[in-house]
Amino acid sequence: MNISTFSVKRPVFTFVTMLLVIILGGVSLTNIPLKLIPDINPPVGVIVTNYPGASPEEVSEKVTKPLEESLSTLPGIQNIRSTSQEGSNFILMEFSWTTSIDDVQDEITQRINQTPIPDGSNLPRFLKFDPSQFPVIQLSLSTSSEDKSINQIAETLELELTRVPGVASVNLSGTVEEEIVIELDQEALEDNGLGQQDITNVLQASNISQPGDTVLTEDKQLTTRVVSLLTSVEDVRKLVVGQSPQTGEDVLIDDVAQVNKKERDISSITRANEKDSVLISVLQQSDANTANVSREFQTKLNELLDREEYQDVQADILFDQGDYITQSISNIATSLVLGGIFAMLVLFFFLRNVRSPLIIGVAIPYSVIVTFVLMYFSDFALNIMTLGALALGIGMLVDNAIVVIENIYRHLQMGKDSKTAAIDGAKEIGTAITASTLTTVAVFVPVLFVSGLIGELFTEFALTISFSLLASLVVALTVIPMLAAKFLKKVPGNQEARRRRSKALRFLENSIRWTLHHRMMVTILTLALLGGSIFALSKVGTEFLPATDEGFFTVRVDLEAGTNLQETDRVVKSIEKVLENQEEIDVYVSLIGSTQENSARGSVSTNIAEISVKLAPLAEREKSVFEVVDELQSKIKREAKKENESAEVSVNLQTAAGSSPQTLTFDVRDTSKERLDSSIEKLEKELADVDGVTEFSTDRSNTIDEISIEINTEKAREVGLLPAQLAQVVNDATRGALTTQIQETNGEVYNVYVQYDRDVTSTMEGLENLSIKTPTNSFIKLNELATIEVAEGPVELRRINREEAVQFELRYSPSLSLSEISSRVDAAIEKAALPSESTIAFGGDRELLENSINDMILAVVLAIILVYIVMAAQFESFKYPFVIMFTVPLMIIGVSLGLYVTSTPISITAIIGVIVLAGIVVNNAIVIVDYINQLKDRGESSLDAIVTAVKDRARPIFMTALTTILGLLPLSLGIGEGTELNQPMAITVIGGLISSTLLTLYIIPMVYSWFDPQTRRMKN
Repeated sequence: MNISTFSVKRPVFTFVTMLLVIILGGVSLTNIPLKLIPDINPPVGVIVTNYPGASPEEVSEKVTKPLEESLSTLPGIQNIRSTSQEGSNFILMEFSWTTSIDDVQDEITQRINQTPIPDGSNLPRFLKFDPSQFPVIQLSLSTSSEDKSINQIAETLELELTRVPGVASVNLSGTVEEEIVIELDQEALEDNGLGQQDITNVLQASNISQPGDTVLTEDKQLTTRVVSLLTSVEDVRKLVVGQSPQTGEDVLIDDVAQVNKKERDISSITRANEKDSVLISVLQQSDANTANVSREFQTKLNELLDREEYQDVQADILFDQGDYITQSISNIATSLVLGGIFAMLVLFFFLRNVRSPLIIGVAIPYSVIVTFVLMYFSDFALNIMTLGALALGIGMLVDNAIVVIENIYRHLQMGKDSKTAAIDGAKEIGTAITASTLTTVAVFVPVLFVSGLIGELFTEFALTISFSLLASLVVALTVIPMLAAKFLKKVPGNQEARRRRSKALRFLENSIRWTLHHRMMVTILTLALLGGSIFALSKVGTEFLPATDEGFFTVRVDLEAGTNLQETDRVVKSIEKVLENQEEIDVYVSLIGSTQENSARGSVSTNIAEISVKLAPLAEREKSVFEVVDELQSKIKREAKKENESAEVSVNLQTAAGSSPQTLTFDVRDTSKERLDSSIEKLEKELADVDGVTEFSTDRSNTIDEISIEINTEKAREVGLLPAQLAQVVNDATRGALTTQIQETNGEVYNVYVQYDRDVTSTMEGLENLSIKTPTNSFIKLNELATIEVAEGPVELRRINREEAVQFELRYSPSLSLSEISSRVDAAIEKAALPSESTIAFGGDRELLENSINDMILAVVLAIILVYIVMAAQFESFKYPFVIMFTVPLMIIGVSLGLYVTSTPISITAIIGVIVLAGIVVNNAIVIVDYINQLKDRGESSLDAIVTAVKDRARPIFMTALTTILGLLPLSLGIGEGTELNQPMAITVIGGLISSTLLTLYIIPMVYSWFDPQTRRMKN
């Protein structure tokens, strides 16, 4: 007794099993997390070192290069990129995708510890990539009230919002902290024989809380603590720092300095829609559900803002990954539902029977529920890849069910009763649909072996489709026959005989017979179509992954090194005026004096700024983010240049997968700086003339004016000072010294800084006249001990793989594909005739595509081989699977036509579509060839068996093709957020299915006739 017969004869058992799976599926679905894309953990690590006061050259020579030397031989290391700037360095290590950072973390730490680091430097810190360290929500807070401080409001809200379930931390940027500043009066210090270090020493010695040893008293052992704490600004002012040389009276800090509580000097400015604001970044816990965190956070935020004390506070959501995830998944889920409805309509159209579509209506959700159970136990998330797999699979999902129910219905039309028709129909087609399902599943096996970013993205996709197909096979062989036996009724008369005599089937029979008698002509026409389609494919271009419209972009502003914060702010304000008039823009947040990346590292630079721009939802705007950016770029650059000629403005987009669309990047490296500079100049000249490049920029380091203080060691030694002592005095005087911390009675903690009056240290003249206290308590001017002059120095030094390097970033027109712009840039590089020592390495999408394309081609070839092997095992023959494989080239005709007509470049998702097709297109041929063999076994001649098989199987073939095509139609139109990534895959599958379905009905019978001894020598 086979599984179908068992299901028909034991309907209660089948039903309760079905009910159990539905319950499991419901529980699984509620516990599957929602995410945007599968978790991607790129094998990268970062080393950060702070070396206070060191120049970029010092950092590079003493810290960066020794670390590079130690790390360059790590197992699996591919690239080491380093940036050395004043006071710090940043080293990015890229490993091969087969390397786990966790496996090499101990060795990295060991190598760092073995590297000699100068005394003045902090120890290097190793950080590995962690997706949970990227914010899932960003918003700005501003207030229209002048009575309330937005900083205090933000800090209060931060405490409340951190309690939201799933939130790991809430970070604020743009807040201004208060501190206690002691501004020294240089003349008063000199009159009293004091220096900055004396004030610092007294403060540190007067603000202590130090434990002592235990003391035994009255049979108790008590701990001791010596306490002398400063608790207010007044305490600091009244602190005695010495005696006056003239009068012998106590000298208070108040006598030689001004002590005030004040806001820290502003090094960066944050604004939202031109209002002063605070930027809030929300990080989620690593195991949290992004969509749930987003919903809970926004609910809590709205509750808080509804309170009376926050009535004047406005919150603007800049970025919410949870919202985008929910919209994307909702759009793909809609495509999935529409696909199911289309499948039911197709069934009704062909069978003209209401009950058959209803049975399919039960089969679709049941197959999806089974898939959810398998996804849950495989620890998958619902994201645009797994839901895209279900949307792609929805048409394929019903294929097995349609073939079974159509065959059962055909047996009913022969006059059989419901139970017999269900058993005979399922049994007759069981082998064919098992073979076709296994061949489709087989094509995804090679995808599991693809490494790198593509492997991370598409592994869950491949397994989800495989789960859904296996689920649909089980449903088609169990639930469908059981339901058909219960609900489909015996058809009066022999309607099958009438159907065979219909005009459509007579036309099909005549055309098949004509094809079999004109095989050479049909072959030549097919080869011509194939040749034309290959030519068309060469014209569509290539790209890595399709760009996704997330309605978000950033504007980066770079001014001449050394530009002050006020000038940078002026340029940003001119850009904000342009953004204000763009109706598609919802909110924009300006960060002046830093970028979000630099802010995370804790570094600021007054000559840079970043504006984050969020557009209105896609449904509420007519233009895509790409059109908005194209329209704004020239306006923004023009306005920025009007304000400051040195302003360099770039607009940056990012896709869901993390790549930048319409961007080509490459590095130029050389061991010689002079040769590298020459190569850069040649390339800049050639790239300026490349057609289609809208802008290009380099990260070539500029120089910055700096004040050079060269110590006269002999004069310093004469007054009893060493160069290091003098350098420390100047450092403390110009930067200010963080001396101690004071905790007031209300619990607030303030840092205490000791610094000179800014009039002394903010000008060249003031610095020259800085009084230096000598060991003999005399004073001498700095310009008497050192030569002070303005000199040039580099802003930062960049290296890649221990060579000097410069990165080029090109933006190109959206009308060009990655392959087209790459060929033009390659020609420009060749024309530049660079020396052989200067090497070029491409990055970004081009590097990812080049690294992935070989794996993907191998996956396609392996998929085709596996399909053949599975069919050979099923048919116990090498000949018939070979006949079936002739359907594979037929799909190329439709694929090329679909991509060419829709102007869709060949991308990784399109290639995944081809892999899917390799498993789908053979299904129709399997059904035909299997039925031909069955008819021949019943005694029919080969010619009649071929013609009859095509006639009998044409209806299910058209039905399954149409359900898959219509199921993918919503996805192929790319409507709504999040569908762009799967759109090329849908177009590819639809095009390939159309051509292979139509041609399979003619080409497979023709090829079969060549292999069959009876029809091999058949003549016209």
